[in-house]
Amino acid sequence: MPESIPTDPAPEEASPSEAAEMVPMAAIHLGDAVRLRQPLRYLKTADPMPMLRPPDLVDPGEVGRVVEIRALELRAIRFRRGTFLINLSDLEPAATDG
Repeated sequence: MPESIPTDPAPEEASPSEAAEMVPMAAIHLGDAVRLRQPLRYLKTADPMPMLRPPDLVDPGEVGRVVEIRALELRAIRFRRGTFLINLSDLEPAATDG
């Protein structure tokens, strides 16, 4: 008789402080102002043939706009020095002045 197959452990739930920091995917829409949560190791351009660029093209605290929604939780964000593909987990909503 075959042995029983072990099941995966229950997924861990986020603590209340982690849950407050996470932004739901629906919270960032086309045209929203966003900023980076932390500096990235590199930036990937949103061109038809994407290239990796140095992270210093986006200043800390710089606000960008969502200009395109891509698959796999990627967003194309237009900053002052270019448009880059950034994962939703690396973005946070930014307050707009005005």
